[in-house]
Amino acid sequence: MQFQQTLIKNYSFEGKGLHTGKVATMTVGPAPADTGIVFRRTDLGGAVVEALAENVSSTARSTTIAKGDASVSTIEHIMSALTGLGIDNAYIDIDNVEVPILDGSAKPYIDAMWKDGVQVQEAPRKYIEVKETIEVVNEKGSVLRIEPSDEFSYNIKTDFNSRVLGVQYAQWDPTVEYAEEIGACRTFVFFHELQFLFANNLVKGGDVDNAIVIVEHPVSDEQVQQISQLFNVPALEVREDGYLSNLVLRFPNECSRHKLLDLIGDLRLSGGFLKAKITAEKAGHGINTEAAKKIRVSALNEI
Repeated sequence: MQFQQTLIKNYSFEGKGLHTGKVATMTVGPAPADTGIVFRRTDLGGAVVEALAENVSSTARSTTIAKGDASVSTIEHIMSALTGLGIDNAYIDIDNVEVPILDGSAKPYIDAMWKDGVQVQEAPRKYIEVKETIEVVNEKGSVLRIEPSDEFSYNIKTDFNSRVLGVQYAQWDPTVEYAEEIGACRTFVFFHELQFLFANNLVKGGDVDNAIVIVEHPVSDEQVQQISQLFNVPALEVREDGYLSNLVLRFPNECSRHKLLDLIGDLRLSGGFLKAKITAEKAGHGINTEAAKKIRVSALNEI
C-alpha cells in the first residue's frame, strides 16, 4: 500500500511573476493527510484557493485558479514539482497574485526539497482511476486522451509546425526520473511572440535566464538588439540551430519536455495522482485543465 506524503519542512522562494512582474514570496510546507494542495494568499488574510480543476479561472498563457476574490496564477510548475516528488499534501502560502517564475522550470523547487526527503503519513494514498476513456479535442487540433491503466504514463507530442523545433516527443512513467529528466526543463517562447508580448506589456517578469527563445523567422540585427535592450543584457545573437543565444539547451527536446512538465502540473488539478495512460498532442493549459475537470466529474460520479 502506498501512503500519502507531505514535506518535511517549509521551503521559501522569492521572485518575479512572469506575466505580472510582481515580486512574490512563496512558502511551500507540510499539510495534514487528505488536505491536497492548497494555496493561501497571505496578503488577503489567508484566503484559501484549493488546487482543483473547478477553481480554474483562466488559461491565458498560464494556469490561474481563483475562489472568491482570491486568485493565484502560473501555478503549473509548482504543481508539477510536487507531483513529480510524490507529495500528496502541501500548503502553499503566497503574498501576491503570481507564482515566481524563477528559472522557468521546476528545478529550483526540486533542488530545495528533494534532499530532505518526504514525511510519510498514516493515511493511504487515494489514486484517481478512470473507468472509461476520456478524450478532449479542441479547435486548434489539440487532443488529450486519458485511458484506464494500472499505472501512470504520460506521452506527449509537440508540433508547432516549426522548422527549428520540428516534431518533438517526451514521456513520463515509473521508469523516467522526473527530477532530472522533466523537472529541469524550462519554458519557451517564439521570438515573434516575445516582440508582441513586450509591445503589449503582457510579459513583465521575463529575463534571459527563464525562457528558451526560438527564432522561427528571419530577424534583423536591430530586432535582436531591441530584445537585448528589453532584457537589459549584453548583445544576444541567433545561433545556427535557430535559438537565441541566451541559454544552452538541457536536452535536444527540452521544449517538449517542458510541455510535459506543464501537463503533469495541470492534470494534478484532478485532485491527486492519476492511474491512467495519458496521450497528448499539441497540449496546452486550456485543454489540460478541461481534461482535469472531466476527470474530476468522472471520479465524483463513481463515488
